[in-house]
Amino acid sequence: AMGVQSAMAWSGFGHGNIPYVAEQHLTPEAKEKCQYYLRHSLAYYASWMDYWRGSEHFRKVNSGHSNKTTKSGKNVILNRGAMGHLANTLNELGNGNYKNLPDSVVRQRLINLIHYLPDMHCPSHCKYIDGRDDAAPKVILKGKLMGSFHGFYDSMPEHTYGWDKDPAELAAELDTYSKGKIRKTCKGTHYDWAQDCMNRTHLIHKWNPNDGTPDLLDDTIERSKDMVDTQLRHAGYRLAHLLNRYFGE
Repeated sequence: AMGVQSAMAWSGFGHGNIPYVAEQHLTPEAKEKCQYYLRHSLAYYASWMDYWRGSEHFRKVNSGHSNKTTKSGKNVILNRGAMGHLANTLNELGNGNYKNLPDSVVRQRLINLIHYLPDMHCPSHCKYIDGRDDAAPKVILKGKLMGSFHGFYDSMPEHTYGWDKDPAELAAELDTYSKGKIRKTCKGTHYDWAQDCMNRTHLIHKWNPNDGTPDLLDDTIERSKDMVDTQLRHAGYRLAHLLNRYFGE
């Protein structure tokens, strides 16, 4: 069976290439400030919140890395999971508010942003509040045990590109949009982006209904590739957009 990292949206591989896309679109000012506060690349902290989520210090403020929606998929719940964490982070950083915060606090909020915005784009993290519990059930693809449904989709970039693909190399392949298409992708608020993610990724539940069988469609990986590629690049462009907005002046 192929291994998956079911506790991490996008796994470390998926999380790692999104900041590489973002870094190609930062203004010099935003890049300088990110380096000042983080002392590392964006990718260095991509999975930081997953590794530390269970620690006593973060346990109360780090519950839920998913979007939640109603059964119809039409209304994203704004104050729960990844959306709640992201909204709090943006409120603290936006409108120049970061200038009034200690550097250590700005650093942590940046780490939050680098993680939760990509989480919002992960297919298995777009969930129905009254739908399947996809964290535990095992799934099978062409006779092979793939771990949990959730973990399988967290690791979809590895399934579609291979487990030895370099994240920076994949990021270069994903970064294909024109400037105009990037502007269109980043139009609206993070709430609009969450609904856009939900509209696109809900297909994984239609392809694999919670009907009691663990078997995935044989062409699940092929079906998922274009959607996953779109989610990865959109997360990168939108991360750069927010960092430029807050730190690019």
